[in-house]
Amino acid sequence: MFADIALHATLPATDFGRAKAWYAEKLDLHPIAEEEQTDGAWYETGGVRFLLYQSTFAGSNRATAASFSVDDFPSSIAFLRARGVTFEEYDFGDFKTEDGVLTLPDGNQGAWFQDSEGNILAVSTI
Repeated sequence: MFADIALHATLPATDFGRAKAWYAEKLDLHPIAEEEQTDGAWYETGGVRFLLYQSTFAGSNRATAASFSVDDFPSSIAFLRARGVTFEEYDFGDFKTEDGVLTLPDGNQGAWFQDSEGNILAVSTI
C-alpha cells in the first residue's frame, strides 16, 4: 500500500524565522508554500518536498535528518563552505571524516552539517 505514496521529510525549528533565513542564505532554498496554522513552510528540492515547522524539539535528533544526493560533490562542498557552512567531524574507526568529508573505499563521499536549529543534514554522492 505505501509503495506508491509520496514521503516527505519534516525538520523542526525552535526559531522558525531564523531557520527560514538559514535555508535561504546557506542553501538558496525558499518556501513553495507556507502554513500559518502550523507555523510551517514547505520546500521542494529535486522533486522531493520537506516541511520546516516550529517545534521545541529541534536539534534533539543526533542522527541524519535529511540528505542531499549530488552529482558534483566538490562543487557542492565549496558552495556550502563559501556560505559559511561548517562540516561535522566523525571518527568511528573505519568511518572517519577528514576536513569534514568521508570518502568510502568505492569512492563515494559524504559530509554532514547542522542547520541553524541543530538538525543534522548531509550531502553525498550516493
